Amino acid sequence: MPKDLLYECFSGMAGDMHLAGMLELGVPFNHLVTELTKLGLDDEFRIEVEPRKKMGIAGTHVEVSLTNTTTAARGLPQIKDLISKSKLSPNTKARATSMFKLLADAEAKVHAIPVEKVHFHEVGAVDAIVDIVGAAICLEYLAPNRVYCSNVELGSGMVKCAHGLMPVPAPATALLLEGLPTTRGHVDGEATTPTGATILAHAVDHWSNPGTFKVSKTAYGVGTKDFRRPNVVRMSLGEVERGVETESNVCIECNIDDMTPEAYEPLSERLFSLGAKDVYHTPIVMKKSRPGTKLSVLTSTDLKDEIISCILEHSTTIGVREWPVSKSMLPRTFETVATSLGEVRVKVVTLPDGSRRWKVEHDDVSAIAKRVSRSYLIVRGEIDREVDAHIGGSDGH
Repeated sequence: MPKDLLYECFSGMAGDMHLAGMLELGVPFNHLVTELTKLGLDDEFRIEVEPRKKMGIAGTHVEVSLTNTTTAARGLPQIKDLISKSKLSPNTKARATSMFKLLADAEAKVHAIPVEKVHFHEVGAVDAIVDIVGAAICLEYLAPNRVYCSNVELGSGMVKCAHGLMPVPAPATALLLEGLPTTRGHVDGEATTPTGATILAHAVDHWSNPGTFKVSKTAYGVGTKDFRRPNVVRMSLGEVERGVETESNVCIECNIDDMTPEAYEPLSERLFSLGAKDVYHTPIVMKKSRPGTKLSVLTSTDLKDEIISCILEHSTTIGVREWPVSKSMLPRTFETVATSLGEVRVKVVTLPDGSRRWKVEHDDVSAIAKRVSRSYLIVRGEIDREVDAHIGGSDGH
């Protein structure tokens, strides 16, 4: 049965709280320790797990203790090399490396230095390695189908960092959660740490609460600090009823009136190759009745800076607009269907009433029509009939 994961960060999120919640949710402690041993850092840390309560809420508490305080802080290249040379699974390596890249990018931007020069002093190099690689191990073990989270509490007051005292959130935390739903001021102190923000920025697919969520298990990761509300993060495994799904993205736009039309195609190709979810052009009339084109790009928050840099470098615009958008979508699956003319990919969507709608991938039909030297329209009609018979009970496309 597909599992969905829901984070409720009403008192924030920290790396140790995340590990604690994951263990209570069902990740075996021995599995976590065995996998972390593959990093070869056994002599540098110790993990202690115990039940603990916060304001009457019972959960699990994790403490990562450093056993070798003389170890120098590691930078991104050293940590990537450490993960790459370990015996962790390829998927776990990819997850952990992606999270460290997110954190390093944020720290580099805060300090205005190249990402390769970032050293993880403030989050503690070994602490960060255990929390982030541990998160990757746990997420890979639970393998949630979709991950949801709504508002993340950041806290209030001041936090001590390399810049001196700074208002909560820490600069890196603010960057990591930029454009995402957060709240402030409900607890005194730092509620969400850079490591906690990194895990959420990497793991969460949908920045909203699911409409209908059938919970199978609930866990509480207990933090160390005492707040005026329970310092716990609630994590739930269950199944979301697939109606209309929502997704948080960023829309980036600019108006262009001085670029040759042929330049739009390579620009769109570059944007899609970077990971843009949609790119489209709208004819508009600009100042002094000049005809122009509005370029619109839909992207995830973590790719925003790369997308903006690409637009500024590969178009003639001198500025862009951006704002967060919420996208509502029908749930979809992709199937490969064998027809008498060859295999084709089919996108199948489920409507709120449970009926289905489908569409054959255009490129597959075009390639088949070219290969058999027949009309695209005739080939399309034959393939559609066979796909309809295969999927059965659908409402067509």
